[in-house]
Amino acid sequence: MRVLGVETSCDETGLAVYDEQDGLLAHVLHSQADLHAQWGGVVPELASRDHVIRLIPLLGQVLRDRKGGPPVDGVAYTAGPGLAGALLTGAAFARSLAWTWQVPAVGIHHMEGHLLAPMLEDEPPEFPFLALLVSGGHTMLVDVSGLGRYRILGETRDDAVGEAFDKTAKMLGLGYPGGPEVARLALEGRAGAVDFPRPMTARPGLDFSFSGLKTAVLRATENDAAAPADIARGFEDAVVDTLAIKCRRALEQTGHGTLVVAGGVGANARLCARLRADCAAAAVRVCYPRGEFCTDNGAMIAYAGLLRLAAGEKEPAVFGARPRWPLDELKAAGKTERCT
Repeated sequence: MRVLGVETSCDETGLAVYDEQDGLLAHVLHSQADLHAQWGGVVPELASRDHVIRLIPLLGQVLRDRKGGPPVDGVAYTAGPGLAGALLTGAAFARSLAWTWQVPAVGIHHMEGHLLAPMLEDEPPEFPFLALLVSGGHTMLVDVSGLGRYRILGETRDDAVGEAFDKTAKMLGLGYPGGPEVARLALEGRAGAVDFPRPMTARPGLDFSFSGLKTAVLRATENDAAAPADIARGFEDAVVDTLAIKCRRALEQTGHGTLVVAGGVGANARLCARLRADCAAAAVRVCYPRGEFCTDNGAMIAYAGLLRLAAGEKEPAVFGARPRWPLDELKAAGKTERCT
């Protein structure tokens, strides 16, 4: 089976072709970061319009780059969660292709795509495992026992960690997207110069909260005595400590021997180093997708779509999008028709 994946959940347009036997044949990605930078964040209407402009040229590129031409055996697209207009743009495009090529189509949960992104690597993790999903819209710990068999152990009660990075960058006068900018500035900061709280680590449980940490950063920026680089370092250290503590607790609770880290914040170098060290000390394997697959991309959607289609899933001609779609509402893969 050979599947085309289409990702348009937010501000990145990604297309990829994944083959059951030969693996990833081609993938292309267009980022709208420059488009939204002047606004300091994603403007939903601009994101939707840019997806419309990019999808057909990118399709031509991904089909030229792959070994062979259309048709594919199936089309997978991100059906949610995400920005409503952006999701509908991708869904309409993908369903049109599936109708034209007379192949089945399946809508994929965006976070399932991230969960499965490490499967694109040469030494993929095996079920079951613990997953840390950290992105601009999500922060959660998930017990993964199989495709569609996800149990959320803890999640943020307010802001996602990626959003906290973006807001911190804005308070420090840095550019968008904020995560890489804060990490870059933190390299110049002094460890311990500014000490921020580690939210919800002094109490039991696996939930997260980052709104209080953002408030602490705001107060620090209003204090002229604190250097911006020291604030960035203090913030990053607080985030890394918090995520590492919660991961350790979750690993002890589940007894899993593998930790999967996915989502854009998973590319943070300091977080990667800390989790690798902690997991090595506990004899736990830690798996990451390569950097280009940490952020949103079509390859993870194509792979997830391959698994769902191979299990016999397909969608009726009616389609839609789910801007809000809890991960634990997904069902285990099976031969059932569904409409998102």
